[in-house]
Amino acid sequence: MSYYGFRRFSLFPPVIKTIMLINVVIFIVQHLMLSVFTIGGVPFDRIIIHYFALQPFFDGSDIIPNNAFYFWQLLTYQFLHANFWHIFFNMFVLWMFGTELEDEWGQGKFLAFYILSGIGAGITHLIVSPMLGTIAPTVGASGAVYGILLAFGLSYPDRPIYMFPFFIPIKAKIFVIVMIAIELIFGFSVNDQIARFAHLGGAATGFLLLKFGDKLGIYAVAEKLFKRKAPKRYDFDDYYSQRTRFEREPKIYSFTKNPDNLNYTIYKEETPASTKIVITINGENITQSQIDEILDKISASGYQSLTDREKHILIELSKKL
Repeated sequence: MSYYGFRRFSLFPPVIKTIMLINVVIFIVQHLMLSVFTIGGVPFDRIIIHYFALQPFFDGSDIIPNNAFYFWQLLTYQFLHANFWHIFFNMFVLWMFGTELEDEWGQGKFLAFYILSGIGAGITHLIVSPMLGTIAPTVGASGAVYGILLAFGLSYPDRPIYMFPFFIPIKAKIFVIVMIAIELIFGFSVNDQIARFAHLGGAATGFLLLKFGDKLGIYAVAEKLFKRKAPKRYDFDDYYSQRTRFEREPKIYSFTKNPDNLNYTIYKEETPASTKIVITINGENITQSQIDEILDKISASGYQSLTDREKHILIELSKKL
């Protein structure tokens, strides 16, 4: 995880990185390892599908009789994929559209949103699939990914998206509308064994979570799981130790800057027992522990959770340090 100006910018933020890793590991184990093993003459990967893919209803022709729905399948089906391109596109879209959302929301809220969107997609599929005569087990993270896609479009509606294969910029809100319209049209007109109403269910669940999730306290439990002491991301001692000019000066270093009427002072005082860093903005002391608390708050609940005062502190420090 990396920081610039006290805002997080990471190529692979922790929740997305973990989700992608779990999906890839399960895919490799399922398709490259378990397929060579059998139990009672039944391939082990088929047993995995039986118990962990989303089973709409009984299919008497199945290798394993009495296929049935188990409640945990609403979670586990999100981590199974049919083939390489299935997992590749799901993980690519999750990374492309989810990275900024995780940065903005924080880890707890993003994880809860992703999982619940996938569960909503699964419930929608269970309701609609009998009407369409769908009997195949359902796998994939597409429902959760569509929830992320819709959240991105609503959160950053004017962000330009380059749509393959035309590579012409299109606003995110238009892109999302086009994708949902395609799923809706194909869902009623094409029988291609793609759970398109699960995609739509994931988008619909994402919309409801985006609109009412915070008000209903849905993310509270998930956010508590991530409210732990985060490692220091900015160490003032390291900052100064890397600058040899300070080492040639006396043990007390200080300077004052006054941009835009801001009285900004930093001094470092070293003793044999300890090192003390003091930062003063307009007469108010800002300590390392306060900076750590603000960064922990960002990690747990996202940058948007900061107060105006906390944002001001980080912005000014990022400009001048």
